[in-house]
Amino acid sequence: MNDLPLTLMAVHAHPDDEATGTGGVLARYAAEGICTVLVTCTDGGCGDGPGGVKPGDPGHDGAAVALMRRQELEASCEVLKISHLEMLDYADSGMMGWPTNDAPGSFWQTPVEEGAARLAELLRRYQPDVVVTYDENGFYGHPDHIQANRITMAALAMTALTPKVYWTTAPRSMMQRFGEVMREFGADGREPDPAEAAAMAEIGLPDEEITTWVDTTAFGGQKFDALAAHASQGENIFFLGMGRERFTELMGVETFVRVQDTTGAAVPENDLFAGLR
Repeated sequence: MNDLPLTLMAVHAHPDDEATGTGGVLARYAAEGICTVLVTCTDGGCGDGPGGVKPGDPGHDGAAVALMRRQELEASCEVLKISHLEMLDYADSGMMGWPTNDAPGSFWQTPVEEGAARLAELLRRYQPDVVVTYDENGFYGHPDHIQANRITMAALAMTALTPKVYWTTAPRSMMQRFGEVMREFGADGREPDPAEAAAMAEIGLPDEEITTWVDTTAFGGQKFDALAAHASQGENIFFLGMGRERFTELMGVETFVRVQDTTGAAVPENDLFAGLR
């Protein structure tokens, strides 16, 4: 018998990603006594600097931003009661098409086998029962999210472990609701560009293709506070502007696609650990 506690490992690209898509499940399962492990692949150095200074602008210091974001990440982990934080500390690659994509040492330029080998060590150490990461398109095409998917799937193939594996996603119905709420809270009240609206409509999956719907409403406050811990990126974290109650209403269910399973648990399911307890 395996005497290790049930363990959830979430593999994310940047500081703050842990809160956005999986803050609810991390908080919920920690409260249920499950060991939670967060692997953050990059240093977040392409985030905003103090005063909202953007990458590439005068005064943006990537190393200083990375240090600040590390501290914010640790604060978020405290809020979410994460058991173990592991940082791979690759350089943030920035958004698709940025010059930082091609920088030596960036996560996007790292050979998949190299990143996978490091992650495989963590998989063997923690032996997670459930692993969560992004889909093959990194949910919305971010290079570091795509790379996180690649190294996670390659790392799993390097081990003899057979956890349940999930990719984060969003139901199309929720994406439509996001669009409505973004217009409601938008500072300029402008209608979205048709191309932007079309791109958003393609994010996520039709509701019927989602295998796993986890109710995290009771942990909405923790998820909100975890996002708020990333204060330096507040300008980019739209959800903080809607307040805790509306945030919980909108973000109270986290959704996933199950891509690997040996339990035979029926889908749709409402628990990442269905079939394991």
